[in-house]
Amino acid sequence: MSERLLRYYEEQGLLQPVRGPNGYREYDEPDIAIVGRIRALLAAGLPTTVIAQILHCVHGDGDRVVPEPCQGMIVHLQRENTRIDEAIKQLQSSQQALDVLLAAARGEPEVG
Repeated sequence: MSERLLRYYEEQGLLQPVRGPNGYREYDEPDIAIVGRIRALLAAGLPTTVIAQILHCVHGDGDRVVPEPCQGMIVHLQRENTRIDEAIKQLQSSQQALDVLLAAARGEPEVG
């Protein structure tokens, strides 16, 4: 884990490491577990703004992130699921348009 990424998580309010007397950040086992949960939620496509709102609603179980009942969590997850679904549809549309352009650039006959 890069120092820069840890600082970013801290700036986003996702991680609050303890500071030693010398001012250095000290990361302990719970911090490491939190970073694992953050990474899993990022991998699910959630932005850090949403992660900041629901991070307290999940805990780790080995390599899995397990949600706990938490007010607003389902609404956030449904909203993000819809956003990702719309992005997928937009990407598929862009891919189809690109396929048409690519076929035309290759001199292939138009299909359809």
